[in-house]
Amino acid sequence: MGKIIEERRRFSDGRFEHLKDELKSAPAICADKACVYATGSFGRREASEYSDIDLFILSLSEEETKVDRSRLSKLNEILLKADLIRAARNQRFPEFSQDGRFLQHHTARRLIQFTGNQYDDAENTFTARLLLLLESKPLTGNEVHSRIIDDVIAKYWREFSDHFDRFMPTYLANDILRYWRTLCLNYEANTSEHTSRDRAKRKIKNYKLKHSRMLTCYSALLFLLHIYSAKRTVAVSDAQAMVSLTPTERVEFVANDLRDSDPAANILKFLEMYEHFLEVTSAPEEELIKRFSDTNEALRLGDGQSDFGDLAYKILYMIGQENSFYRRLVV
Repeated sequence: MGKIIEERRRFSDGRFEHLKDELKSAPAICADKACVYATGSFGRREASEYSDIDLFILSLSEEETKVDRSRLSKLNEILLKADLIRAARNQRFPEFSQDGRFLQHHTARRLIQFTGNQYDDAENTFTARLLLLLESKPLTGNEVHSRIIDDVIAKYWREFSDHFDRFMPTYLANDILRYWRTLCLNYEANTSEHTSRDRAKRKIKNYKLKHSRMLTCYSALLFLLHIYSAKRTVAVSDAQAMVSLTPTERVEFVANDLRDSDPAANILKFLEMYEHFLEVTSAPEEELIKRFSDTNEALRLGDGQSDFGDLAYKILYMIGQENSFYRRLVV
């Protein structure tokens, strides 16, 4: 583990615990009904002093009703959000983006039932579910958080019993790939270049997309591919282990498992490149805009992000060549 990654983990954990301590009513409101989990840099345990915090609310549903009805009442949802907003303000986090638009409440039933469904994207359950698995850390309601993760994994592993000795997690892998490509499409559709400032912000967003977002998705694929290459199957317990790790921890796990091999050497180089990204982005927004407004500097950093993607591909190829699961990731 590199020095910068280690420092980021310590900082993230400390800041996160201070936010937890600031909560007044949230733990009692959630109790055995709901959880609140962080995604983004705090979910990945790599936040800096300039990071904001992204939160999702996820609740269990009443079990006896045909209509999906959350155990978290509307009034308690309002009280929960109020406590989260108050705590975040007291800890001097930036305001929740777009006036709290993304501080969303989903039920586990909808999150699971909409898997692969036509409503998955429209209801934002797709994003909530993938982030739950790929980079989430519970702020409150830990037991509910773990229970829902197990239920989501069970949905993706529903055919495991019929193929337990050769199971490939293609269902989940396809969703991870779809999430990555959705992020890329959203970047193209939702960024503009009307002014020099807009162009710099677009470059910053692309830089983050090609590092932290890529790592979130491809660290999970790398972990699953490594397990399949070693065992020729991927069990539910393997998926649970993957989810329990942050993106950088997944990459470290594979490197340690393959120590002293060519793939391990490339993985360590991959982590070094990611540390450089963390170092570059540990700055106020205005400083980043100024840096990415410099054409030569932006080109230099852009070359680095291409190298990062090339190395990610090389590692996957080295581990997955001649492997039927790797083939399904590519075709």
